[in-house]
Amino acid sequence: MSAAASEGGGEAHFLRIEGVTKDFNGYKAVNDVSLDIAKGEIFALLGSSGCGKSTLLRMLAGFETPSAGRILLDGRDLASLPPYERPMNMMFQSYALFPHLTVADNIAFGLHREGMPRAQVADRVDAMLKLVQLTKFAKRKPHQLSGGQQQRVALARSLAKQPQMLLLDEPLGALDKKLREETQIELVNIIESVGVTCVMVTHDQEEAMTMASRIAVMSEGRFLQVGAPSDIYETPATRFVADFIGNVNLMDGSVDVDEADHCVIGTADCRHYVGHGITGTPGMRVTVALRPEKIHLSRQAPADAEFNSVRGTVKEMSYFGSFTVYHLGLPSGGTLKISQSNTQRHRDDALTWGDEAWAHWSRNAHVVLTQ
Repeated sequence: MSAAASEGGGEAHFLRIEGVTKDFNGYKAVNDVSLDIAKGEIFALLGSSGCGKSTLLRMLAGFETPSAGRILLDGRDLASLPPYERPMNMMFQSYALFPHLTVADNIAFGLHREGMPRAQVADRVDAMLKLVQLTKFAKRKPHQLSGGQQQRVALARSLAKQPQMLLLDEPLGALDKKLREETQIELVNIIESVGVTCVMVTHDQEEAMTMASRIAVMSEGRFLQVGAPSDIYETPATRFVADFIGNVNLMDGSVDVDEADHCVIGTADCRHYVGHGITGTPGMRVTVALRPEKIHLSRQAPADAEFNSVRGTVKEMSYFGSFTVYHLGLPSGGTLKISQSNTQRHRDDALTWGDEAWAHWSRNAHVVLTQ
């Protein structure tokens, strides 16, 4: 992502969404959401199917009309503008390329419809082909291209009209996992080189974390948390966000101690010493969120086993090459997931099924959730 975007640079309110609601016969697909997006930002709407993210994107594009609220682009209210007059283009998951047209003609299609002079169209198409590195494929038809190449043609066509905003609906959903991972960075680099502001919709958390400078996690038509990928992953605001983004261990418990510089949370299998206070009250019910990669696993008990440690039995193991995930069975009957990097090719003390082991973590490894 660009430095400006990651630091919150650009125009703070280039796109402003104010109290937008979309009501379908009593069902609020989008429920009173507000958001500011800076110029040049790549922003992701992330959530599971039916959360409202695609409906919100369609309202930005003009395919749906808000039941309440306003959408402003660069200070201009978009309410009265039909889709074809809005200074934005939308790229769909299917790419919607014309199968009978060449790559060059697909890119030129919208420019011809606008009445741009033929020589200017040719120059613009050449520039777009160079941008997406498809110059030598200009005369091919879509069916003669790979999925990743088709995706770049669709992007070039969307950018050819030089929109102020680019809307992406599941932009990499049609690609297989390996190609999707390769294309994510490539797509970001192209968008940033043009400088266009981008709003993308995805249900793929890795895609959102990799491509976006900021993310809005949506559920039931509302924003649960908006922030940089690292903020949402490391400091989730709610149990839903913690569970939705990445893998996490969620342990229910209650507050034993809460001071300005630390708190102690009691759960079924251990006591958690957390290196900050939470402004709670003794006995208050909370949830401790602990990411698997922040847990250490060893045969020996840690030096201080009073806090942030638990002994269990290895019930399951999953080897992923660069790391292994262990499922540690706990005394309560629960399970703790632990991710360990495989930094050595062979280890004499490697744990296996049925082994007793200690899991332990630092005082800053977990997050205490109150909702």
